[in-house]
Amino acid sequence: MATITKESIGPLHEKISVKLEKSDYLPSFEKALKEYSKKANIPGFRKGMVPAGLIKKMYGPSLFTDEVLRSVDRELVGHLQQDKVEIFAQPLPLDTDISQLDVNNPSDYTFHFEVGLKPDFQLPELSKAAITNYKVNVTDEMIDNEITRLQNRYGNMKDEETVNADDNVLNVTFVETENGAEKEGGVNKENSLLVKYFSESFRPSLQGKKAGDEVTVQLEKAFDDKELEVILGDLGLTKEDAGKEFSIRITKVGLLEKKELEEGFFEQLYPGQDVKTESDFRNKIREEIEAYWAGQSRNQIHDQVFHQLVDHTAVEFPETFLKKWLRTQPEAEGGAPKTEEEVEKEFPTFRNQLKWTLISDKIVNDNGIQVQPDELRSFAKQQLFGYMSNMGAGANGMEDQPWVNDYVEKMMKDRKYVEDAYNRIQAQKIFEWAETKVNPADKAIGAEEFTEMVSAHQHSHH
Repeated sequence: MATITKESIGPLHEKISVKLEKSDYLPSFEKALKEYSKKANIPGFRKGMVPAGLIKKMYGPSLFTDEVLRSVDRELVGHLQQDKVEIFAQPLPLDTDISQLDVNNPSDYTFHFEVGLKPDFQLPELSKAAITNYKVNVTDEMIDNEITRLQNRYGNMKDEETVNADDNVLNVTFVETENGAEKEGGVNKENSLLVKYFSESFRPSLQGKKAGDEVTVQLEKAFDDKELEVILGDLGLTKEDAGKEFSIRITKVGLLEKKELEEGFFEQLYPGQDVKTESDFRNKIREEIEAYWAGQSRNQIHDQVFHQLVDHTAVEFPETFLKKWLRTQPEAEGGAPKTEEEVEKEFPTFRNQLKWTLISDKIVNDNGIQVQPDELRSFAKQQLFGYMSNMGAGANGMEDQPWVNDYVEKMMKDRKYVEDAYNRIQAQKIFEWAETKVNPADKAIGAEEFTEMVSAHQHSHH
């Protein structure tokens, strides 16, 4: 009967020794040998009539090694499951001389492994955490800007002979030039933008221009900072390229006729929602903007909860074991193991990720958080409708279409997709649980200040 012993070799780091007796592996080895002799196909012998001695000589050593190692694995896994030992990754075998295994002289064998134990820890009291619920002020200007955006989006475009207003829409081609001539291999890209997107000092040079005309200018002189950043990004350039010279060639001049604020337009945007007057329309827009910022604020609460849990939960790790385990993991399948320098460099990030995994698992297990199959299907369906909406296609009335259900069932057979969806739904449920534990304090804030705060926080954590 196998004997298992343990000894501590460091914090949360144990050595497990598995001693096998002959009776633990020999019967299964002999059975495997007999079964192999029945199937062996060796020239000069009829199938199933190969002498046992020849089979043992030819295949015995490998079969013997396989059965011994299989028995060791069975005993080790059985011990971990029976004693409910929570470990990181998998046991790492300590140096063992496999050559000691002798099919002609079966004996007792001892194998040694090391394991990293998962720690016990307590979560901080979230009800006492200093959490802020940012209440973004929705201003009339924000409502006006959104209404203008919708009027433009659903408006009609008409052709114009020449540029005569800041609201003219120009179809242009940006052509990189050098010494007044088109640069070989330079940027050449089409775009569409309003005249008012150009800098105020540059706009007069566009007045009276028509399709076929062009203006050569340095980008930094044609656009102010905010618009310049957008144009540079669209052209695949950086801030260092702002001084580059471009020919802006006009291919078409248009004028956007904004949609009138009338009941037909309101019904187009909000069918069946009883939006009949401009006042109703403004209230609907306000609700949507408030809902958007409420969602952003909720994301911030989740972020604060995440840092509260990670920063204020004391978790001990078997670092020696984990670093050793990391060294056994190649960068890519079939690649070389990591060096000590690579492990030391990536370990802090790995440890933080592992910490959040432990915290998440504890919350899930302690609170019975589950993800049901129907929730995975609903997630896939909503994701599909989200894609359709982004492409300008509505999803009304499509929920029960056969092709939608076929798509969902197809995604449910994609293991990678299901795992990703499962993790995302589970993470959302973890934060929903956390929301019931915190007592956030409301704080009024402007949209620009809120956006800058979130941006600064993201930069500080990259």
